[in-house]
Amino acid sequence: MTMDYLIIGSGGHARVLLDTLRCLGLPVAACSDANPERVGQTLGGVPIIAESELAARFPARTTLLVNSVGGVKDMTPRQNVFERFRKLGYRFATLVHPAAFVAEDVLLEEGVQVMAGAMIITGSRIGANTIVNTRASVDHDCLIGAHCHLAPGTTLSGTVTVGDGSLIGTGASVIQGIRIGEHCVIGAGAAVIRDIPTGATATGVPARVR
Repeated sequence: MTMDYLIIGSGGHARVLLDTLRCLGLPVAACSDANPERVGQTLGGVPIIAESELAARFPARTTLLVNSVGGVKDMTPRQNVFERFRKLGYRFATLVHPAAFVAEDVLLEEGVQVMAGAMIITGSRIGANTIVNTRASVDHDCLIGAHCHLAPGTTLSGTVTVGDGSLIGTGASVIQGIRIGEHCVIGAGAAVIRDIPTGATATGVPARVR
């Protein structure tokens, strides 16, 4: 069965995902957006439709969704999109850019997005709807939860655990064996050398909970 690929959202991350899909040879039928000002425009030549029209025009059985909702301080909006459309019977595409490296035994759950230059090393698991962004590095045996964002240039050493809904900021580094709780925010450029409790925000070198 031929599947239609549809990107939810039409912002900056949507452009990155559109490029990834094209690099993989996967045609994109449309983008959807809740902002009426964007409806009727195009993104890289792809039409932008109203999110309210999605279900009527693209049935779940023949459509794979691509979630372009990102996260800077809070991953909840991205999680909400994933869970709302899953309840409607849709599935989300798992994407690996051709310029990324993912070891053969790595487990990527539904809707994971691995961007250009990213590396995920043996024994790691990436939870559903998580972004491993440009040049992020995940070393051996890391466990990354669902709905997370490893921002560009993030470095995780071996056996790091990251809880659901957490954001690791651009260029942050996490040493081996660290546990980061659920719904945490690690600031850009931070160096995490101690465990971070659930719900905390940590910044600095070394990273300290604010």
